[in-house]
Amino acid sequence: MSTSASSFVTDLVCLSCGRRVPEGNVQTCGACGPEGILDVKYDYDRASTTLTRDSLSIRDRDLWLYAELLPVSPAAEKPPLHIGWTPVYAAPRLAKEVGARRVYLKDEGRNPTGSFKDRASAIAIMKAQEFGAATVACASTGNAASSLAGLAASVGLRSVIFLPEHAPVPKVTQLLVFGATVIKVRGTYEQAFDLCSAACERFGWYNRSSGTNPYCVEGKKTAGLEIAGQFGPSVPDWVVVSVGDGCTIGGIGKGLSEMYRMGFIQRMPRLLGVQAEGARPLVNAFESGSDLVPTAADTVADSIAVGKPRNWRRALAQIRGSGGSMVAVPDDDILDAIRITARLGGVFGEPAGVTGVAGLRKAIRSGIIAGDESVLVVITGNGLKDIDTARKAAGDPVSIAPDISSLEAELAERGVTFP
Repeated sequence: MSTSASSFVTDLVCLSCGRRVPEGNVQTCGACGPEGILDVKYDYDRASTTLTRDSLSIRDRDLWLYAELLPVSPAAEKPPLHIGWTPVYAAPRLAKEVGARRVYLKDEGRNPTGSFKDRASAIAIMKAQEFGAATVACASTGNAASSLAGLAASVGLRSVIFLPEHAPVPKVTQLLVFGATVIKVRGTYEQAFDLCSAACERFGWYNRSSGTNPYCVEGKKTAGLEIAGQFGPSVPDWVVVSVGDGCTIGGIGKGLSEMYRMGFIQRMPRLLGVQAEGARPLVNAFESGSDLVPTAADTVADSIAVGKPRNWRRALAQIRGSGGSMVAVPDDDILDAIRITARLGGVFGEPAGVTGVAGLRKAIRSGIIAGDESVLVVITGNGLKDIDTARKAAGDPVSIAPDISSLEAELAERGVTFP
């Protein structure tokens, strides 16, 4: 058993061949290479001696609430930013619009850099410090990069970010503000990913890229732990998550299954994974029942524009294990989801952040989700992350002369009335 991190970690297991690997500064299985994604294992019996309802009731509500199920030492210094325990909102008007009995939104845009990815970066920063690295790097379509840059800045580590050339300007701006070294790669996300891996190997940087870093998934699973903790016996029938590399839904599924295993919830929600039609390799694999075949990636939802997901085995295992399903939605539906999520739910999400709402509507229409079931959609990123796309969804403002008659004429022309 490892003594370098949490005393409850036992080892790591390859999701491809089942080989067990001692905990340490590893990325993938030595026997399987890049395809050998590793999963962190815990001694749940020992963890349950201190992780109890009574102990949880007196702890801070943040990422570190379920410390026994994280691969970091309880004594290690944590990043100073408040991460996790993001709010859950009931959205009855949105539920009526999509045809569900009850819809909830978990707003991950409330994290420090505005996205779900802060959960993974917090763990990655702590592991980098544990392993003695002064520089942390990652490849990203934007959000993982922003979160790494912000978390690294908060503890004084250097960060190097590899982005595909089409990354949205607001996300690139976040990186530069946080002081990251930003490398825009003239190519795809997959090419940026491979270059980051090569650079980390060459220069000894710690690789945070969550497609292969086994510890990042442990940060992402905290959303699943939280969902179980926030709902308790009323855990929803479905949890809906947008899917790119497969790490997010794989992590959330793992967190929920751990809470079920340890008796905090009495049943497992079913998982619905949603991809964009322009980047749907995991949906194809789910529907065919075969291994993943890489595809092109062309979608307005840049955060899930991944044609070669590294964590596809984990994602499919969690979805199938929950009795869940997958759907793909076109970009027009994603743009519409930006509007209805904001106007009917009060949450402004970026394109990938609201892709789950578009998928929920499709799943209800196709009969995957019944109209009398309850659903939680994870809104993975704030809408200000991609303001240009949000403007396309929202339309243009009214421009008039500064007098009341012009206002009245414009409102009459548009057929707008106010009580």
